[in-house]
Amino acid sequence: MIKKIKPASTDPVSTDSQLASAVKASAQQIWLAGLGAFAKAQEEGVKVFDALVSEGKTLHKRTRHLSDGRLDEVTGKVGQVATGLSKQATQSWDRLEQVFEERVARAMSKLGVPTNAEVRALSARVEALNEAVRTLGAKPSPRSSTTKSASRSAPKASGKAPAKAAARGTSQAATSLARKAARKVSAGRK
Repeated sequence: MIKKIKPASTDPVSTDSQLASAVKASAQQIWLAGLGAFAKAQEEGVKVFDALVSEGKTLHKRTRHLSDGRLDEVTGKVGQVATGLSKQATQSWDRLEQVFEERVARAMSKLGVPTNAEVRALSARVEALNEAVRTLGAKPSPRSSTTKSASRSAPKASGKAPAKAAARGTSQAATSLARKAARKVSAGRK
């Protein structure tokens, strides 16, 4: 170990030489202790390293088994959450689409644009009116005896022409209305 300096003499030169030899001896001992530790570490280092590798393999096998089980569990849970989120997003999208359709229908109603059902009803009504006009124009109406005498005095061409013109006018007016309604619908969809 480290030797203590004896303060036996009061001579400064001898004190310095004792100090230098003590430092030299201590340094040599420290050097030798370091070499011994290095040799021991080399001998034991390989054994310690192999032991650590063995423990690491064992620990890796245990954690791998646990992590695989957890991974399967987590994967299942994530799949369930993803399915739930997908359903929720679809429902939200459907509700948004329904709200949008309702608002567009209200806006078109305020603008006076007829709905598809209204246009179909109007077309059916126009078709029924056209059919009624055709049947009225094709059938001669039953005339009373006073009407017959009046029709005999009036020329034949004058009686039939106004009825046909009236029928044509009604048919054309109904067709014109149907076309206007169809234009409004198609303009509203663009």
